[in-house]
Amino acid sequence: MTSAGGVGSPVDEAGAGAFEHGSGFSAGEISGGFGLGPLETQYEELFAEVLEDGIITAEERSRLERAADNLGIDRGRLARLEQAMVAAYQMRHRVQIIEHYEEPAASLAPLRVESDGDAGRAMLLKRIEQLEARIHELEGELRRSQANVNVEVDLTGLEADADRASEDPEDLWRRTRRNPTDPRAYRELLKVLRSRGDVDRAFCVVQCLVALGAASDEERAEYAAGRAQTLIAPKASLSASAWVDQLFHPEEELLTGQIFSLIAPAVLVGRVTALRRDKKLHQPNPELRQDVAKATVTAVRAIPWAAAILGLPLPPIYVERERDAGYEHIPAIPPVTVVGKRVLSGRTQLEHAFLVGRHLCLYRHEHYVKTLFSAVPDLEDLFLAALVIGNPGLPIAEDMKQRVTPIAKAIQPLLEPAQVDTLRGCFFRFVEEGGRTNLQRWSVAIEKTACRAGLLLANDLETALRLLEAEEGRFGEFGKDLLAFAASDRYTGLRRQLGIARG
Repeated sequence: MTSAGGVGSPVDEAGAGAFEHGSGFSAGEISGGFGLGPLETQYEELFAEVLEDGIITAEERSRLERAADNLGIDRGRLARLEQAMVAAYQMRHRVQIIEHYEEPAASLAPLRVESDGDAGRAMLLKRIEQLEARIHELEGELRRSQANVNVEVDLTGLEADADRASEDPEDLWRRTRRNPTDPRAYRELLKVLRSRGDVDRAFCVVQCLVALGAASDEERAEYAAGRAQTLIAPKASLSASAWVDQLFHPEEELLTGQIFSLIAPAVLVGRVTALRRDKKLHQPNPELRQDVAKATVTAVRAIPWAAAILGLPLPPIYVERERDAGYEHIPAIPPVTVVGKRVLSGRTQLEHAFLVGRHLCLYRHEHYVKTLFSAVPDLEDLFLAALVIGNPGLPIAEDMKQRVTPIAKAIQPLLEPAQVDTLRGCFFRFVEEGGRTNLQRWSVAIEKTACRAGLLLANDLETALRLLEAEEGRFGEFGKDLLAFAASDRYTGLRRQLGIARG
């Protein structure tokens, strides 16, 4: 039986319109996704051959598509790869690349006007005159409507509101960040936001007060009336800069993530090889792969919906109904998502939105290595191996060198020369910035970023906190971070970019 999937409605099968983007949604450029390095290089070489004569024939296009399927390259990423190569080719050779497809028929209207001679031109001029007259009429109506707008002025409490409006909300927010479970800071922040007319952020702070059990009757009523009952209907997807500037947790060191992103494809190949050698590689049944365009399972439909909003590429998806998992990252080339029984029933749409946002966040190129090796000592070895590739003369302790050198030797052959050069530059930047990083803190910060992505999609703090409470107890580390984040200007900035902010 299909459910509408509101706040308290578990859903198994997706109803009409479930996890679909509205007609006004504009998908932006996909960015930050995990790349396949050498595999894409092979396709680039093949595509470069096709470009040689400046024409892509139907036969060549068919050949390219077969190659993409064989290499396991995502079609969306492929399109962007081709666009970049075509643009470079056209600029370098000053030519226009064309594909041989049937051209649409030209409009017959110009031919008719020309054949009608003076009568046709007179008809067009008459129509233009009518349209211009109508434009003048509409402009006049607009001016009259603007002049008749009622303006109401209420000076009650003006002095107190002016005092509050002069306070800096960010100073008050920093108090919430220091102690996210203290309602007093949220209460003061709410007063300032209301005096400034910041409707959206004020409602987000009300959510925090309700979650802490410190909301007044009026605030609880406001929350109940405005709480998300359905999925968000964004107008646009998240930009690459918004991820870094507003969604990333402040303790997620960007240089550390960049270094890991450079070696992640090679680490994936090594991990898949090792698991296959040890007969531990999970290989989903090809018959269980989902066609997202035809999928009816809510847990599956949630993934492409969320990927488009977050600006991330879509992984291959498999459903294994007996697997004791939720949304699970499976090492493969390319990496795949397996949907297990923990999310196939008994979940609301808002819960799916949080869980899938959290899951997809780890497909970003800076984060993906954590799906392969989550233990901090393993991350330390990989990080040092990357630094050794960037600077083979790196002075490290002998026992550490014995661990790290074989890893570096295994990774380097799978890197392109440009990647090695970039690692060299990253090493020098790392030294200039002090030569220190805390991988335990970085690893936890990624998990916090993932929870923030989940909250952004779910648009319901109570749902997010309830799911986290099952993992870490009431107001654990991730829950506290979400409380402070939900009251921040960063969160409301993200909501404005998606077009889901109130007011």
